Amino acid sequence: MSDNISYKFEDGVALITLDDAKANAISPKFITDLNKALDQAETDQAIVVLAGREGKFSAGFDLKIMQQGGDTAEKLLQDGARLAFRMLGFPRPVVIACTGHAIAMGGFFLLSADYRVGADGNFKIGLNEVAIKMTMPYFGVELAKARLAKNYQNASVCCGVLYSPSQAVEAGFLDEITNLENVVSKALDIAKQLTQIDAKAHYETKLRMREGILRDVESLILKG
Repeated sequence: MSDNISYKFEDGVALITLDDAKANAISPKFITDLNKALDQAETDQAIVVLAGREGKFSAGFDLKIMQQGGDTAEKLLQDGARLAFRMLGFPRPVVIACTGHAIAMGGFFLLSADYRVGADGNFKIGLNEVAIKMTMPYFGVELAKARLAKNYQNASVCCGVLYSPSQAVEAGFLDEITNLENVVSKALDIAKQLTQIDAKAHYETKLRMREGILRDVESLILKG
């Protein structure tokens, strides 16, 4: 699919693997390539498994771009919001194999998916925007309010607290954890189980359940 994103389709499941050999920082090219992979998954009518590289799912937006400010940083933020919106309303289930650290936009990916399997280990998961001198984007606030447990929302969003994988299950970033070496295979097993549900019923139910957050995120994209 690209140098940093691979695509493998088999038995109704598309495995999209993110691996830039670094921190899987989210750049304009990264978003373009991931959207192309999701386009292919839609064409294949596939359930998606989105996986990172060992030890790193994603460290979030490319800070070199975000710290420059200006139109380029604003566009990257908006395109990230559009990607979260797309994942929230994706026609088929989206399962994430969180292979390690998932921070900032990496955390927003988790909050936009249908099922999240995390790797157990010395990893940090959460939204650290305020710790790196960034105001939390509007769409991120709404995602956190919709998907995180209420008693974790303030610490996560306003205080930038990062969590261990087991804490991330309690907070609502993950649904379960397993050993690092098993996290991708576990996510693929779940995706294969999800091939048994009715695609039309899944999509229509997802749109009903997420009607409010989809409306809110879409309305806030241009606000960042």
